[in-house]
Amino acid sequence: MSTLAGKTLFITGASRGIGRAIALRAARDRANVAIAAKSAVANPKLPGTIHSVAFEVESAGGRALALKCDIREEDQVRAAVAATAEHFGGIDILVNNASAIQLTGTLATDMKRYDLMNGINARGTYLTGRVVLPQLLASARVGRNPHILTLSPPLAMEPRWFGSNVAYAIAKYGMSLCTLGWAEEFKREGIAANSLWPRTTIATAAIQMVGGDPMMKQSRKPEIMADAAHAMLCKPAKEFTGQFCIDDLVLYEAGVRDFSQYAAVPGTTKFLPDFFLPKDVAELPG
Repeated sequence: MSTLAGKTLFITGASRGIGRAIALRAARDRANVAIAAKSAVANPKLPGTIHSVAFEVESAGGRALALKCDIREEDQVRAAVAATAEHFGGIDILVNNASAIQLTGTLATDMKRYDLMNGINARGTYLTGRVVLPQLLASARVGRNPHILTLSPPLAMEPRWFGSNVAYAIAKYGMSLCTLGWAEEFKREGIAANSLWPRTTIATAAIQMVGGDPMMKQSRKPEIMADAAHAMLCKPAKEFTGQFCIDDLVLYEAGVRDFSQYAAVPGTTKFLPDFFLPKDVAELPG
């Protein structure tokens, strides 16, 4: 497979950043995209809403459904999934993109922020997966190549990642544990569960919040994650599951050799490595 044409994607946190980029890449294939996020009203400090992305999806050739949804709330998730299945006739792909971040140590991370990160990242991913899975099982029964793709890091238990921000690490690795578990649990049914993570920081609102303009200038554009996600979601679900992938390695395998197109600032050649990269992650050949 090389296209997502006619497939239905349910993408969390799709009102901006990587989620938006994945939605627009799928739209170019004429896919159906459910944009599930909390941002329904424009915020001048934080561009992007479910409605603006829905407009972009349809302008790019896809079909869109804008859904106001907080993935911490089970009733909202169930309503959004039901609306998507009714509108498009089912769901073939779940993209767990929604995430919260705060890179602080234990004494600087209060329980309100801990609960926010774990409620969105680990619990929200599990909840959304649990609610969408019946739709994916139905997709598998009719041979529509169902996938779960979670934006979370490889499960490298390196103390350095936990020592500096244990609450956030717990939340992100919780997402990765969902991938590990679902890949094993649903492999006989033919549902793929994989994770994707960037080699470099990605120029998103989250990175702007963490590192400001200096970090943004040494980042890659969200489109590198969208193109890598597309390549993964087109793979046969029965053969490609339980993988923790790095964006540029996925694209290199798919034939991409020129990565300059992804620089947030054209001409940049030195990028900041992302968090949670394992020490032994492979380098690009050459």
